[in-house]
Amino acid sequence: MIVMPRRLVDEVADRVRALIEEQNLEAGMKLPAERQLATRLGVSRNSLREALAKLVSEGVLLSRRGGGTFVRWQHEAWSEQNIVQPLKTLLADDPDYSFDILEARHAIEASTAWHAALRGTAADKEKIRLCFEATLSDDPDLASQADVRFHLAIAEASHNVVLLQTMRGFFDLLQSSVKQSRQRMYLVPPVFAGLTEQHRAVLDAILAGDAEGARKAMMGHLRFVHATIKQFDEDQARLARITRLPGENEQPWENEG
Repeated sequence: MIVMPRRLVDEVADRVRALIEEQNLEAGMKLPAERQLATRLGVSRNSLREALAKLVSEGVLLSRRGGGTFVRWQHEAWSEQNIVQPLKTLLADDPDYSFDILEARHAIEASTAWHAALRGTAADKEKIRLCFEATLSDDPDLASQADVRFHLAIAEASHNVVLLQTMRGFFDLLQSSVKQSRQRMYLVPPVFAGLTEQHRAVLDAILAGDAEGARKAMMGHLRFVHATIKQFDEDQARLARITRLPGENEQPWENEG
């Protein structure tokens, strides 16, 4: 087995993390100036810059042009403990709460689509486009998974970490509760066509930088998803009532006088 040497940038990044812990630097606190920090760590300024860029991309640090580099507030634990975990308990007790989450997505994803259109980079938009193309798969499972990636790619392109973490939490919750319904949507030709048209409208608006168009397209899409899943649930409940027998091996007319 060949063990690859660690990249210098990873080692420097780890040393910066260690420095943050040693100095008890909290969210919002500024790191030492680049020259001072490089001297303190015994590395070149180029290596330090690469390490800081890595930590910025991971959400550990926040860089402000001309203002320095700051420790960033870590939203992951907040999202998990204060949003996801309590809702998991609610969903376990009553799956109908999944519709509350779908309703909440209207407000959140209207914002992510809006900001993605305004802030999305060329790389962000290319990722959204690739996710859209993956939703066209003939495999309903793969298509439904790509559907999730499409929405999360839009949230990433919004460059708002709170919106992104909330979206990730919601999809984690919805993964089990609406997974079958989402897959079923890709099995019904008219529904599949509707989803494709709506996703394309969202994509086109984001690519064009049309924030209001992206917001409206996303809202229309989520209304369609909400109504379709609700209809699937009602159809399933109706079928269960129709096929339910009065009693095991008992005909409904047998007890009539």
